Parts: sequence; C-alpha cells; structure tokens
Amino acid sequence: MSEHDDPKPEAPKPETPESEPAVRALDARSLRGLAHPLRIRLLAALRHDGPATASQLGERLGESSGATSYHLRQLAAHGFVEDAPEHGKGRERWWRATHDGTSFTSELHHDPDPEVRGAADLFKHEIATIHTQELSTWLGTASDWSDEWSASSDMSDFTLRLTAAQLRELNEKTHELIETYRDLAHTEADDTAQVRVHLHSFPRKSH
Repeated sequence: MSEHDDPKPEAPKPETPESEPAVRALDARSLRGLAHPLRIRLLAALRHDGPATASQLGERLGESSGATSYHLRQLAAHGFVEDAPEHGKGRERWWRATHDGTSFTSELHHDPDPEVRGAADLFKHEIATIHTQELSTWLGTASDWSDEWSASSDMSDFTLRLTAAQLRELNEKTHELIETYRDLAHTEADDTAQVRVHLHSFPRKSH
C-alpha cells in the first residue's frame, strides 16, 4: 500500500526528475513512531499546506498547542518533520515535513511483533478516516467552487473481476498516470488549485 500526500508547493520546481516526490519507506520503528492519530494528521497538514507552528496547527486541528508541540517533537525524532527556521520570527518555532509521502508494505501486517501489526492497522484506518473527512469537506463546500470545478470533480466506483496480479498492475499504471500530471501543477496559470486524488482498490467477497 502506498499513501502519497502531496504538499502545497512553496515555489515552482523545475521539470526534472528532481521534482519527483520524496517518499519515506516505513519500517517497523518509524511506523511505531508515526502511528498516532494526531501525528498522522499533523504530518498530513504540513504536507498539504506547508510549514506551520504548533499553535497554528493546534488551531487548525482543534488541539492544544501543547499537544501539537509534543507530537511534532516525536515526529521530528523519527525524521518525519524538521525545523523551518526561515519562517520563524523571534521565538516562533516553525515545522515542515521532510518527505512528500510515505510508502507502506503489507509485510508490516505480518510482523512477528504484535505492536507493529497494531500500528499498521491504526495507520491504515487513520488514513481512511482522513480520506473520508476530505471527501465530506468537499461535498459540504462544493457550492463555493465554480461550476467548472464542480463538474471536474469525481466520486466514482467500479467493480471488476481481476487476479491479484492484475489488480497490482492496475494500481501501478494508475499511479504512473497520476505522476505524469505532477509537473503541470508547477505552471504559473492562475486557474490551478491543489487537488487531492484518492485511490482505493481492494477485493471483496461476493454474496
């Protein structure tokens, strides 16, 4: 499973391989460090909206600045965030994400350590919750956008009969297609907006 969160770009990036997203591969230790609902939400906020202080993030997420500050330090200890001193004024401490996304492998679900397996479950369920919240926010605010944007959005689902290998191939091809659009977002066009793309694909038992 891959979960890529695309941050709000602070500046245009050149159309070179260097503009490809930096992805952190989770292992057992880093997964345990990340697998907390507030830490996952903090990291997502920094990736989506750019650097911020603990107070700003607390206000945005409905948490105390003490809680956000503590969990930001824990994220930093595991290499997920770092200081962004160029944004600070006085004693303000700004934070930024160190990677654009995280990659997650199914092997973590089969780790011999039950704590790791539990962290894997929590991580995936929290990502699913965030996706649901994002979709609900869009549905509740769609009328604030132009008809062109509303008509361009999508909320579709499909049912296919595939082998596991075919499902993997479908996911890989879809990811490759999405990546071809990444550099288009770094143009100077005035009509661009940050777009979230969700991809959920999984087998189910027929009744």
